This record gives sequence, C-alpha cells and structure tokens, in this order.
Amino acid sequence: QVQLVESGGGLVQAGGSLRLSCAASGSIFSIVAMGWYRQAPGKQRELVAVIRSGDTTNYADSVKGRFTISRDNAKNTVYLQMNSLKPEDTAVYYCKISTSWDYYWGKGTLVTVSS
Repeated sequence: QVQLVESGGGLVQAGGSLRLSCAASGSIFSIVAMGWYRQAPGKQRELVAVIRSGDTTNYADSVKGRFTISRDNAKNTVYLQMNSLKPEDTAVYYCKISTSWDYYWGKGTLVTVSS
C-alpha cells in the first residue's frame, strides 16, 4: 500500500522560507509526475508546482520565481522550496504522485504565513 507523508510545514513570517518534503512509502512504480497542490480556507485546491519525467517543471503564476520543486528519485521524495513567502501562501499543502495507472495524495501539511 502506497502512503505519502508530507513534512516541513509550519508558521513563518512574511518574507521567510520553508521547505516541504513528501516521501512515498510502499511499492510505487512508473512515476510520471510529482506535484504540490494547496488549498486555502474557503477556496478550491489548486496546483502549485509539478515535476514530470525528464524533470520538466510547471508552476502556478503566483509562485513563479519564489518556489522551486525538485525530487529525489532514489528516495521517491519530492520537495518544495518556498522563498519570499506571503500571507496569501497560507494553505494546506498536499503532494500528489501520479503513476502510469494511478495517483496518490498525501494528507497535507499546514503552512501559515504571518504578516
């Protein structure tokens, strides 16, 4: 059974940085994409960043230049380095791993950015 465990969330002041990690345990094969999503109170879940096979990346316009997604294939782990954080980045951050025939979600980690 595949499980995703996020870590690294917390409370930070505006302008600060956090690094999120998401580690997959269990048998997981043929990963095609690893991504981070977020959901703020009262809003829909949205894509923040995704890294695909070949290490191509895509970012939401709101985080371009501030966030960086990366991964360690040997550890089945995806990271999100978040710099220059803003209060509007406050949300629960979820990781998602997609394989050729399935996808998996983590339970989320809360990021709170104070002004």
